[in-house]
Amino acid sequence: MSARFIFVDLIIESKAMEINGFKFKTRIQLRFKDTDQMGHVNNANHLTYFELARVAYFNEVVAEKIEWNKEGIILARIEVDYKSPILLEDEVWVHIRLSKIGKTSFEMEYKIVRINGKVEVVAAEGKSVQVCFNYELNKPIPVPESWKVKAVNFEPALPLQ
Repeated sequence: MSARFIFVDLIIESKAMEINGFKFKTRIQLRFKDTDQMGHVNNANHLTYFELARVAYFNEVVAEKIEWNKEGIILARIEVDYKSPILLEDEVWVHIRLSKIGKTSFEMEYKIVRINGKVEVVAAEGKSVQVCFNYELNKPIPVPESWKVKAVNFEPALPLQ
């Protein structure tokens, strides 16, 4: 017995290759080890691509050194909706944005796209919740004000709680 999967491509046409509401994107270098026997990028890799985008976003937008052994971020929740397959030869980008900032946590949204000619085809969408955490006190801490200021300057429509 064999399984058959049918995917419907979600296509976003954009001259600037930018998805509405997402000002930041980073290119993902696919590796042979990312693929499965069928030549598709294994779905588990999408979470790694989200992580790479988060790191790139923080390096560019927040641009502050974090002392990870004292304070940092804990990934509390992550979800992904798969839309279409990614192949090894595809050019892949992750669009990322902050969608919410709370007292001790913040939410990020992602769109993984593959380039098909002059359009971006959505391969997956996701969301994650990160909690700011003090490892010495072993408890959540408020999102740093400097992060909020930089995030709102970069993404003016960002809702703060």
